[in-house]
Amino acid sequence: MQKLAIQGGNRLNGEVRISGAKNAALPILCAGLLTGDQLQLGNVPDLNDIATMRKLLLQMGVKIEVDGDQIVLSAAHVDKLEAPYDMVKTMRAAILVLGPLVARFGEARVSLPGGCAIGSRPVDLHIKGLQAMGAEIHIEHGYIHAYAPQNNGVKRLKGARIFFDLVSVTGTENLMMAATLADGVTVLENAAREPEVVDLAHCLIAMGARIEGAGSDTITVTGVDRLHGASYRIMPDRIESGTFLVAAAAAGGSITLTDTRADILDNVLEKLQEAGAIVRVAGNTISLQMNQRPKAVNVRTSPYPAFPTDMQAQFMAMNCIAEGSAMVVETIFENRFMHVQELRRLGAQIDVEGNTAVIRGRAQLEGAAIMATDLRASACLVIAGLVAQGETIVDRIYHLDRGYEHIEAKLSQLGANIRRVT
Repeated sequence: MQKLAIQGGNRLNGEVRISGAKNAALPILCAGLLTGDQLQLGNVPDLNDIATMRKLLLQMGVKIEVDGDQIVLSAAHVDKLEAPYDMVKTMRAAILVLGPLVARFGEARVSLPGGCAIGSRPVDLHIKGLQAMGAEIHIEHGYIHAYAPQNNGVKRLKGARIFFDLVSVTGTENLMMAATLADGVTVLENAAREPEVVDLAHCLIAMGARIEGAGSDTITVTGVDRLHGASYRIMPDRIESGTFLVAAAAAGGSITLTDTRADILDNVLEKLQEAGAIVRVAGNTISLQMNQRPKAVNVRTSPYPAFPTDMQAQFMAMNCIAEGSAMVVETIFENRFMHVQELRRLGAQIDVEGNTAVIRGRAQLEGAAIMATDLRASACLVIAGLVAQGETIVDRIYHLDRGYEHIEAKLSQLGANIRRVT
């Protein structure tokens, strides 16, 4: 099993290019199922989750050509309307094939998903939404079986008004894709507003979908008879951007991110400035300079446009070596403090009660052997290792490879002493 060995204490300096967004690329890859024409995608990140999704689509009969960060999908001859358990148990995003399959082919058989063990993320919102659109759904032997209603021999979903009692990013994405080929108008209320949802909508619109309101809490989709091919570039990864910025704020130094977007990082940039960092934005670049020990900052996670849950762990790592005390409140997932025990192994002073963690900053952490528990916790532990005295060994980094493209190479490029070991 591979690990990361980090010798802490180096400041970060230099420039790094931000990769395409994992959380935008995964649903957009699934959107390729909605048309028999070619979907050409650019800026697709090289990640384990992307490889898993490609393998799943290949099993269904989708033809895929890969050239660097360019991918061409052709779903003209899909012959297997199933996402099996062995393919989706490690990646919850596989549920995103459900909506497109039922919308275009009239049926689907999709395993109940797995993924990071950070808390309950039920799929019942997806199921209830499809049922509102007329689908017949059975859950048997760990699989979701969905069938679109038939009318004159044609299987097609029907437009409906759907209210999410909980904001769900994948639920919004799945039902938005399903609605593009439904008969009539679908209105998604209390929809997720995340930039990745907007990116998917823009790709679907490029394919001929009629979508209004993406980025607001009400999305209206008017179904069309068919979608066509398109060429689309995936947005930059805001969580990768935030992770590198926090790493530089914790370790000190001066870095510049290229091919990124500041407009989708407002809360993160504000918190970094509150911590004492100097942040500058110019076009598609963000520069951060940190010449002092960071100040502790309070964080409370909420759905976009509030502070992202996917940045909570990274800020906790920074707070561990900051001046003062800070409170981190997690409101999205009930089990997303699993990195706390590992941070304590490095000497961090953290108390947890319910969904609240209180961190008392220390001047120095100490290197130790630690273990990643989920994707963003992995990034948190890497940041902690960058600032800890001595060597830190981060185990189970397969979590990291799911969501960060060549993170050790990029950090090495910035001056970090980090290497991958077996």
